[in-house]
Amino acid sequence: MRFIFFVLIAFMLSAIGFSQEDFLAKQYFNDGEFEKAKVLYQKLVKKSPGRTDFAEYYITTLQQLEDYQTAESFLLKKLEQPRVFPTFYIETGYNYALMKREEEADLFYDRAIASIQTNPNYGYAIGHRFQKYSLLNQAVEAYSLAMQLNPQANFDLQLARIYGEQGEVQKMFRAYLSLVYDGKTSRSSVQRYLEDFITENPENTNNILLRKILLQNAQQQPDVFWNEMLSWLFIQQQQYKSAFAQEKAIFKRTDEASLERLKNLGQICLENQAWDTAENIFSFITDKSNDKDTQLNAALELIEIELKTNPNPNLKDLDKQYQNLLVTYGQELNTLNLQIAYANFLTFKMSNAAPAIALLRESMDLPMGRFGTAYLKMALGDILVFDQKFNQALIYFTQVQQSLKNDVLAQDARFKVAQTSFYKGDFDWALTQLKVLRSSTSQLIANDAMQLSLLISDNSQEDSTQTALKKYARADLLAYQNKTQEAIDALTAILTEHKGESIEDEALLKQAQLLESQNKYDDARFNYIKIIEFYADGILADDAHFRLAELLENKLGQPEKAKEYYEKIIFNFKDSYYFPQARKNYRRLRGDTIN
Repeated sequence: MRFIFFVLIAFMLSAIGFSQEDFLAKQYFNDGEFEKAKVLYQKLVKKSPGRTDFAEYYITTLQQLEDYQTAESFLLKKLEQPRVFPTFYIETGYNYALMKREEEADLFYDRAIASIQTNPNYGYAIGHRFQKYSLLNQAVEAYSLAMQLNPQANFDLQLARIYGEQGEVQKMFRAYLSLVYDGKTSRSSVQRYLEDFITENPENTNNILLRKILLQNAQQQPDVFWNEMLSWLFIQQQQYKSAFAQEKAIFKRTDEASLERLKNLGQICLENQAWDTAENIFSFITDKSNDKDTQLNAALELIEIELKTNPNPNLKDLDKQYQNLLVTYGQELNTLNLQIAYANFLTFKMSNAAPAIALLRESMDLPMGRFGTAYLKMALGDILVFDQKFNQALIYFTQVQQSLKNDVLAQDARFKVAQTSFYKGDFDWALTQLKVLRSSTSQLIANDAMQLSLLISDNSQEDSTQTALKKYARADLLAYQNKTQEAIDALTAILTEHKGESIEDEALLKQAQLLESQNKYDDARFNYIKIIEFYADGILADDAHFRLAELLENKLGQPEKAKEYYEKIIFNFKDSYYFPQARKNYRRLRGDTIN
């Protein structure tokens, strides 16, 4: 018994020593200390000749030391052993390639591929090893042969990636599309791969090629899959009208089962300001849907499109449309979005807050959960701020904050408490709320909180009476109330009366945004440039750069000039909230492929 115990102890100590050598050898290898790694791997391959990983590390270590002859001797002995794993043929061939003995290398590569004839299950290991050494033609041959000999094997994904690396884009597109069509991989995965090879430009060579392949398949194999892929491609190319045509075809061929895809496309069009196509989509949904909620949401989107695209909308006509929707769909829990939309229209478009407040207070009697109540109170609070009933608004915002403590909506409510306090002139309480929000989980809220916090603190230090800050708060409220020209005039007064004070860059930025809303783009540009020139080290310098870049690109038709300002954000404002979008816009303008 004692003898067995000592044997076990000896075995355990040996195993521990063995694992330590393995760990240390890998450490030396990873650190580039190949001489030390070589000594340990020599020991390990002698102790465990059956371990292929030790052998492969040893071979690579020798190659790193350019000791190709020793590697050759080791490999040739390895190949003499019975049941040698065929990847060692590739290792041997690769070693000869490093020695510039290409003909011998090819012979061993051929032997590796020939081993698949004996056992097709070697196909993946051999193909993968060829890929490791960028021997792509051999990898294609290995995978293809394995699939030919074993119909159950599928290496289409590996082949598609190799075709991409080889620049065989047409073969790659066909391989990826076959994978999805046959249900062998997910559509989203393939779309991510395809995005690396196409751009937003429909005239790009690869875009044309992919569209051609999709159209050919759609003609040869009538299936909605090809319409769906065409729609996806048109969306990438921002050809929303063409995408809409495909979605209508899908809708008709699927027995009009769902409008969800069309609703999603409509939202994409809204986000990208493709107003005409968005209007056509939501009109189509209104006509074709039998679902009341879908019909109502589409009708509301159509009203919003009219408000955003028509500089002089017929407000009386739109008011009637809202009233008709209320009559048709009722003032119920499932039409809360209609009630809030109409209340906002009455307030912010018709400057008639009283009936809006009455409508939403009446809606409060509807039976609803915490979130429904919170959304309604937030909307009502916004309207009360517009009506300058600040204390009532603060009550509603605070109630939301307390009822949904860990939700983003509660953080939004806290910011509205701070903003309302700011409008009211209670700057100390606003700062108290903003300090909490600067670590918000929402980056947008955190950024807004930081901006407002710095505005208050910076303009309270120089002027203890906070005169300029109070004037700015008044101008900001006028802008909130859609009294744009009055707000611009108030900001002009600040810029005149408080020239050179810390409030100046804030006033310039706010005024520039309002000028843009009036399509006074040159005046807005003047303000942005003034901030950049005189407040280059200020907290709003990145805002001015980004907004000026967008103005130049989207409104003034100067993309090259816009690129310069995006580039300045990338190099000078790496911590800016705008940095990710600026980098994306810069790359797009430079002509890079954007995923």
